[in-house]
Amino acid sequence: MKLINNELVETTAEELAQAESDSANFITEEAEKAEAKTAYDTLKASAKAKLIAGEPLTEDEANTIVL
Repeated sequence: MKLINNELVETTAEELAQAESDSANFITEEAEKAEAKTAYDTLKASAKAKLIAGEPLTEDEANTIVL
């Protein structure tokens, strides 16, 4: 059941399946975004540490630097 215009309306099996699919996809996308941010932050920290130490950067590390 779902609420539409303050009235409870029956939810079809298809609507319920779509809502569950949408929810699962959202959770997966959010997890992927979090993993990508963590990887970027780690790469950026590595680039900073190498710059401070005077070590050469990888191309990916150099790409994280905004001048």
